[in-house]
Amino acid sequence: MKKTIITLLLIQLATYTFAQFKCNDILQFGNLKSEASHAFTSRQSEVYKGGLNETARRMLPKETPSYEGGILAFRMKVDPVKQNYFTVRCFGSEKDKSMLMLFSEGKQVGYRHLGDIDLLSLGNGDTPIVGRYYYVTLPIPLKHTLGKKEVNLEIRSYGEIWGYGETFELYQKNMLEPTLGIYKAYTHTEPCFVPDKNEKQGVVPELKIRKTPGVEVLVTLKNRVNNELNDIMAKTTPLSQLEMWFLADAYSVTWTPAYQNRNVASQIIFSIDDFYKRFLNDSSLVYNDKQVYNNEWLITGPISRAIRKLWKQLEPFADRTFDNGKGQLITHRKAWAELMQASLEYSTTHRRQYTNQSMIIDLFMYDCNKALELLDPQNALPEYQTLKYLYESTGQTPWLGRETPNGPEKPLGDNYLQLTHKGLTKELGFVGYYGEVLDWVVDIYKSTCVPGFPSTGDTQIREQLLKMMRARSYFRYPSQDEDGNRAMRIEAVVGWRDASHYPGNITYGDRAIAWDATPLMTAATTLDSCAVGIAQQMINDNQFFNMVNKKLEMKGIRVTKSLLHIPDEYELIMKQKPVNIQLPMTKGMPDFVFSDEEDGVIAVKNGDEILYASLYWRARNAVNNLAKVHYITPTIDRIANFYLESDFEDSGLRYVRPNWVNLAFSSGREWYKGINSAHEGDSLPIARIPDGIKYKIGDENSYAGKCNFYHMQYGNYVVGMNCTKDKTYQLSLPTNVEQIFNLSDNKTLVKEKSIKVAPMSTVILYVVK
Repeated sequence: MKKTIITLLLIQLATYTFAQFKCNDILQFGNLKSEASHAFTSRQSEVYKGGLNETARRMLPKETPSYEGGILAFRMKVDPVKQNYFTVRCFGSEKDKSMLMLFSEGKQVGYRHLGDIDLLSLGNGDTPIVGRYYYVTLPIPLKHTLGKKEVNLEIRSYGEIWGYGETFELYQKNMLEPTLGIYKAYTHTEPCFVPDKNEKQGVVPELKIRKTPGVEVLVTLKNRVNNELNDIMAKTTPLSQLEMWFLADAYSVTWTPAYQNRNVASQIIFSIDDFYKRFLNDSSLVYNDKQVYNNEWLITGPISRAIRKLWKQLEPFADRTFDNGKGQLITHRKAWAELMQASLEYSTTHRRQYTNQSMIIDLFMYDCNKALELLDPQNALPEYQTLKYLYESTGQTPWLGRETPNGPEKPLGDNYLQLTHKGLTKELGFVGYYGEVLDWVVDIYKSTCVPGFPSTGDTQIREQLLKMMRARSYFRYPSQDEDGNRAMRIEAVVGWRDASHYPGNITYGDRAIAWDATPLMTAATTLDSCAVGIAQQMINDNQFFNMVNKKLEMKGIRVTKSLLHIPDEYELIMKQKPVNIQLPMTKGMPDFVFSDEEDGVIAVKNGDEILYASLYWRARNAVNNLAKVHYITPTIDRIANFYLESDFEDSGLRYVRPNWVNLAFSSGREWYKGINSAHEGDSLPIARIPDGIKYKIGDENSYAGKCNFYHMQYGNYVVGMNCTKDKTYQLSLPTNVEQIFNLSDNKTLVKEKSIKVAPMSTVILYVVK
């Protein structure tokens, strides 16, 4: 590891050269001669002819269902001095839902869920790149190869996992189908694997516009929504919170049976009253309602939504009395106000750091307070206070944590923002799917509107929403759907909280198939030209109806409720004039470099190449010097987890990796007995923790693993990222190359021997060898 330098303002990295790529060893699976020369053995596997008529092996499930499947074991040559990497070759037209883990010298390399050293594969049932090969690279533990010429490796297969499972049975699924094929394995010392020019790679298929489904999907959608609404309205028993919210929301939608239906108000009054009676017997109901998802976050937010939506219809009944279930009369106003006050007391003292969670909590807290303003304004919190919580969770003012008797807790100090200056969420580093919170920010913005007047929302939140939308737009890349049609997909490989699913879901603007989202909500809410242009691109690619159709396959009232506004949003967008704006990574759009130094992430479009990289990669507890890359070219994709160089202020503390093989950040689910970690005992340095921040070794902390400067060399790309606000770094340039272009400066030809990297900036070079 590079020595840390603290006192110098100008720090120069060592000069380096580009080496010619070569493999230490190659194993061709299914080739008996190649397998024999690598001491190959296997259990539960088979050879078959796969992509482009090449031979491969895939692992099979056991005859008696088990979460464990087949195993491939072999020995490969390595460099005895340098860091070695292991790469597998897979065919992009194949798909599975299995997990593949690498083992070295009998120990597991990496972690099964959200580890900084990743797993080989976790299929999501989708085909990554039709008709072409892709390569996945992981580091082999250096301690297993130092002084050796060979290393014993295995690929073990398992069933898929469900990351939220709280028991082993819920978490780990049985492996029931064969894995995708492994065509070749390679060992090498350069992080960017370069296949031999004679290897078949396939060609990019001609992508067509999807033909079906069409507008008939909206008929199916309306039938589903209306059928569920009719079922709810036919109930004679009290409604759940989600049913109340759904019904109140539908009251203003013209094509539903709830539209201005006079029975809606009486049904909701009856249901809120029943909820209050149950609350009197169990006050925890406001944060522990089992009928509500994430009940600690939503509190009685759904009820508050119903009150706000229907206040004009509910207010005439507010001062009437009902029996509270204990033989006492109480007005609806007073009872409902008690519910809102109890919710506020809980949510203000139970705020959470992770951005999506913070947003959800503060959103429903705000809603409860707005309902309380209608019911009992004297006891409502000041508008500026709950609005400030929304500003905190949307990253406009510092996030100060839960309220305590002594004021805000400030677990991350006085200046921690939930979003970066450029508009990305930062739950430590770059967040993929969980960072896709446009739907929640749209909801937050709409909550600040006067009900029935959609353009009256808070202007600061609207502007932040649009900044976030533009920042997320760089993380959609051109691909194909499951039928080989043109589509844009979300970048999920380099996201901290993405479970290594590849490829990402089809996404243009909003998360089309998220439970609470619609494909058009940002565009329809703001009518911003960029958002409308992206929405029109999705409609022109005919992926809008495809996404709605996929959403219709999902079950539950949470999904049905989110379908409610899609027809009206579609109608609104179709009325807009064509906008000549598309997603930045779309083929034919100008080249660009996007970097976010606070998240440690880059997105680069360079001709027909796309490079995504997280340089600050899942370093929760300490500096790990690991990066994650997704490198997309016209012929192949590469996914790589590898080491880079960095500079940081060393605290002198060390984090020692425990013997965990499942979650890299917790011992809570160590269910895989008999399997040991290849990384147990590795000692990692901890960066300096700012004064005033509570910290102990082993804590997940946004400062413990973040470096001041990252230097990454991957293939033809050289990246220098300066994450400080007051230091300048000097990036030395490679030697023995033909030309160097500065992609961060409009592809300027570089003639200097080094380049300054200013504070909070990134230099990305393209080297012609």
